[in-house]
Amino acid sequence: MVEGSERAVRAAIDGEMRLLDPEVRASPVRVLELLDPEFTEIGASGRRWGVESIVTVTSGGSVSPESPVKVREMSGAVLAPGVVHLTYLAEHQGRRVWRSSVWRLTETGWRMYFHQGTSTG
Repeated sequence: MVEGSERAVRAAIDGEMRLLDPEVRASPVRVLELLDPEFTEIGASGRRWGVESIVTVTSGGSVSPESPVKVREMSGAVLAPGVVHLTYLAEHQGRRVWRSSVWRLTETGWRMYFHQGTSTG
């Protein structure tokens, strides 16, 4: 991976990990700083989420410091200049979900544009 690509992937990973941090999730302002205004998520349940609905859920305390999300097998690839795709396995409260997200570089920094979770069973 070339140096610029490494920086882009690292920035997307940093943003993803911040979104999993209970302190960040508890703050709608901090979550909004990381989500693209056009953000969409298809959750592991099959439900479609937008910016407003995901901020409501994350600020509800679904992840606590006592029960953090464990991340494994995180990898990323630059799809185009300013666009990074991440995949990883997330484990939380006995549930395992493959997660995929697309991050794009905006005037205000890296923001998550799309996210999808698929339960492993």
